[in-house]
Amino acid sequence: MTPYQAPIDQLGFVLDHLVGIDRLPKAAPLDADEVAMILGEAARFAETVQAPLNATGDRAGAVLENGIVRTAPGFRDAFRRFGEAGWMGLVFPEQYGGQALPWTLNAAVGELWNAANMTLQLCPLLTQGAVEALLHHGTDVQKTTYVPPMVAGRWTGAMCLTEAAAGSDLGAIRTTARPADDPLIGPHHRLRGQKIYITFGEHDMAENIVQLVLARLEGAPPGPKGISLFIVPKFLVDPDGSLGARNDVRCLKLEEKLGINASPTCVMSYGDDTGAVGFMLGQPNRGLAAMFTMMNNARLAVGLEGVGLAERAYQGAKAHAQERVQGKRDGRPARLVDHSDIQRQLSAMQAEIAAMRALCLTAFAAVDTASHHADPDERAAASGRVALLTPIVKAWCTDRAIAIASDAIQVHGGMGYIEATGAAQHYRDARILSIYEGTNGIQAQDLVCRKLTLEDGQLPWRLFAELRQWPVEAARRPKLDQALTALERATRHLQGQPAEGREAVAVPYLELVGRVLGGFLLAKGAAVGRNDPRGAAWPGVARFYVDRLLPPAVALAEVVEAGPFPVCSAVSGNT
Repeated sequence: MTPYQAPIDQLGFVLDHLVGIDRLPKAAPLDADEVAMILGEAARFAETVQAPLNATGDRAGAVLENGIVRTAPGFRDAFRRFGEAGWMGLVFPEQYGGQALPWTLNAAVGELWNAANMTLQLCPLLTQGAVEALLHHGTDVQKTTYVPPMVAGRWTGAMCLTEAAAGSDLGAIRTTARPADDPLIGPHHRLRGQKIYITFGEHDMAENIVQLVLARLEGAPPGPKGISLFIVPKFLVDPDGSLGARNDVRCLKLEEKLGINASPTCVMSYGDDTGAVGFMLGQPNRGLAAMFTMMNNARLAVGLEGVGLAERAYQGAKAHAQERVQGKRDGRPARLVDHSDIQRQLSAMQAEIAAMRALCLTAFAAVDTASHHADPDERAAASGRVALLTPIVKAWCTDRAIAIASDAIQVHGGMGYIEATGAAQHYRDARILSIYEGTNGIQAQDLVCRKLTLEDGQLPWRLFAELRQWPVEAARRPKLDQALTALERATRHLQGQPAEGREAVAVPYLELVGRVLGGFLLAKGAAVGRNDPRGAAWPGVARFYVDRLLPPAVALAEVVEAGPFPVCSAVSGNT
């Protein structure tokens, strides 16, 4: 397996020239030297601590022994070191032990950790999302009880939504919560039910696991409007902050999966005995609104996972192509990289990854602006931009990651299908990303049915207006303008259609948006960073993307405008 090399120059280039991290509103001061130092330390940790455990974790997996999940060898120590180094609390308020640094910087280092070992990084991802939900919806007591040990990395978080009879339709969940009281515990609820597909719902890497569980109160309205959210810790917490009795929560089994073998995917049972103790987070019957704080955070983070895995797959494919001798060119032995089709595939990978990285960091910059800008109008505008970009980041970046991981196997040839090269693991691990946190089809429907209607439908048009003002290389401008015009035409068409007319073409529309944004970001980077040595490859990358990858995407506008497609009889069941 090719050793991982953190692309800190590429991250630094995007942070400086496309994001402007020095100009982002933030809770704590941050200068260029600090950014470089943090990126450097994160790269060292990724390369030397996390990456060596990736293949061994895949082989060993996680195992369930006597009700306890044992993570892969080395994972527990690596996670301990991660917490002790302060990485978990990079973005959280100082009053809870965090460092109050930008989410954009957290995303940059997160790419490195996802590339090095995504299965290990899944635990911090979910913990950070749980902390966000607690900070936004928790009481003061809940915040002071749960957030500091989670920020310190001593406790972790898990998101518990899915049930066997309720997949994406969360309104169908059956887990129940009944009010109770106890002189030692105080007012609480007792939960009974089961959840499936709970990532790191049980493990041995932390002292406690704080699960956020969706459940239904007695007498609650049916459907999604009757769901509440509960804090269900693995161990109850005593008033002095120490761990008390074990909660009535246990892991029944671990799923056997295509990939992410080192990440325990748990079937969790609540209330086999007296009932699992849960404390309501937020308001009764408003659980989905509170959970979506965590889920939206996770959706952006999953898009970032796509960037990391794509980069790792690309590095392996490139190294193999540069080393493998295959055939001849001009009568001499040739390496794979000397062949035109291999050059095409590697160039496409490089260009798409650069576009994906730029899109992710741009979205996280909007998160920082929405959180910390002094002007409320700017905060509101940035919140709208985050809402618009979230489904695109999640779906487009993960779809591309799967395609890039597949292409990496193709570059390896037969050796890519053999586990020893590591290419197969990257593909197996990437395959979950388009399913995680709402499938990519759901993301596309969210984009066309919700995000295109917010603020009187103006969210995309504000973005399009900005794109037309961006500085780009003159040679790329005609094709970019042609692509943007096609996207505007498709958007106008969709905004004039009823919801059912939008859903059938939601996926090609999202693909079109992602492609066009990627082209503009690369062309802008090539223009504004031309004097930075770190961006030496950007003009060529932008040229390849705009000339070779963008034109086919423009044709998707015609697919969108064609509207709903005729369904084949075999699909509809009408044979």
